[in-house]
Amino acid sequence: MISRRGALASLAAVSLGQAQAQAPPAKLFERDTPLDPDFYCPMDKDIRSKDVGKCPRCGMKLIPSIADPLEYPVELHVSPKPPKAGQVTKLRFRILDPKKDTLVQKFELMHERLFHLFVISEDLSYFVHEHPEQLSNGEFLLELPLPYGGPHRVLTDFFPTGGTPQMNAQTLYVAGPRNAAARPLAADLNPQEGENLRVRMWTEPAQPLAGFKTLMFFELEGRTEPLRLDPYLGAWGHMLAGSWDLVDMVHTHPFIGDGGPKMQFNLIFPRAGLYKVWVQFQNRGTVNTVAFTIPVKVLG
Repeated sequence: MISRRGALASLAAVSLGQAQAQAPPAKLFERDTPLDPDFYCPMDKDIRSKDVGKCPRCGMKLIPSIADPLEYPVELHVSPKPPKAGQVTKLRFRILDPKKDTLVQKFELMHERLFHLFVISEDLSYFVHEHPEQLSNGEFLLELPLPYGGPHRVLTDFFPTGGTPQMNAQTLYVAGPRNAAARPLAADLNPQEGENLRVRMWTEPAQPLAGFKTLMFFELEGRTEPLRLDPYLGAWGHMLAGSWDLVDMVHTHPFIGDGGPKMQFNLIFPRAGLYKVWVQFQNRGTVNTVAFTIPVKVLG
């Protein structure tokens, strides 16, 4: 699990989920084990093993060691400048080495891609999860239609070779009218429908509390045909949770999931307020994106 609030941070939990990869699952040990595991998951650092394998939680390849957690600066260049609502915008990303201040050109695969991009509008009505193409010089490029004006949160998720997984957050201002149909954010825990999925969600505790672990349970069913889930980008599901003010962002994967109709995610909401939670599942080759809005309160 990777969270973003100002500086780079990592929130992780030992996974009891089943392996998403085709390789045999690694033998896992908890953090307080007396053994000294030789391999780690670069994304979920408390997944560790004495054997080569893949992380049973996110599907990433276990590596022999983890480098010092340095933050890699991300330069975002847009064209046209400023970007305009209703037009295609070119987003170009340059990743810099924090020690050498040179362009990074080599990256490790994270969930079957070198670069993950999330773009969210200020009212949280617009959400995309895309994968920019790497150019020959090492930069990443994506052409994206931005339908609304106003500030957008741009999240980049990547893993520089020799570094650690990164999540970088920036704000992109788009010229033009805002979403006229936007409504004030309100709690919404009702079942949601995707392209070919119906998704029901509930939490334990029923009222999530800031700073405490929330168990999030999902039940999936096919809308017109029986359910047939496929791993999407190396995991049975992907979740991005964003606070009402777009300050707190958490990207995580199922804590328990085996390709069946029920899945569990674990999440710690850092502050009280409303959080919009987007989840993505792949059913019969179609990626479904649905969203819930969860109210989070403080204890007491």
